[in-house]
Amino acid sequence: MIDRDAIAAAIPMPILVAPQAILRQKTRLVRPEDTATLREILPRMFSAMYQAPGIGLAAPQVGMGLRFAIVDLGEEEQRDPMVLINPEIVAESETLASREEGCLSLPNQYADVIRPEKVRVRFRTPDGAEREIEADGLLATCIQHEIDHLDGILFVDHLSTLKRNMIMRRLAKEQRQKR
Repeated sequence: MIDRDAIAAAIPMPILVAPQAILRQKTRLVRPEDTATLREILPRMFSAMYQAPGIGLAAPQVGMGLRFAIVDLGEEEQRDPMVLINPEIVAESETLASREEGCLSLPNQYADVIRPEKVRVRFRTPDGAEREIEADGLLATCIQHEIDHLDGILFVDHLSTLKRNMIMRRLAKEQRQKR
C-alpha cells in the first residue's frame, strides 16, 4: 500500500510543463528491476500531485519514461491513492461522455474532451498483484487521461487543431510571462 506518512514527508517532484519532449514519448513497461525506483519515487509523485493540486499524474510528467501513473479522486480527508503500473484498457463502452479536462503539465488550460464513458483497466499494483477494475465517470476520464500520457498523448490532442493551437499558444504566453 501507499505509506501516507512517507507522502506527507516527501519532497514533491517538479512537474514538467509542455512542450517538454518526454511528454510526447511512449513509455516502456515497468520491469521487476524498476520496483526499488518506484517505491522511492511514488511518495514524491503523490506529494507533487497533492500540492499542485491534481487528481492524476503520470511518470512522464515528472521526467520518467516508465509506464505507470497515480490517481486519487479523494478529498484531503478521504485520500484514496491508486498506483497503476503497466495499465492497459481491456474494454471500453461504446457510449461516449464529454468532460472538462485540465492537466498539470498544461497549467490553467481546460477544454471539453470526449472519451468512452466507462472503461475496464488491467494493471499491476506496487506489490506486484494484477488487478482489473471497471471505472466510469470522473475516474474513467482520469485513468484514460493518464494512460494517454504513457503513450505520449496530451488531452489537447483530442481537440480540433484550432482549439489545440489556441491552448498551446496561450500556455506558451503564460509560461513566458512567468519567467
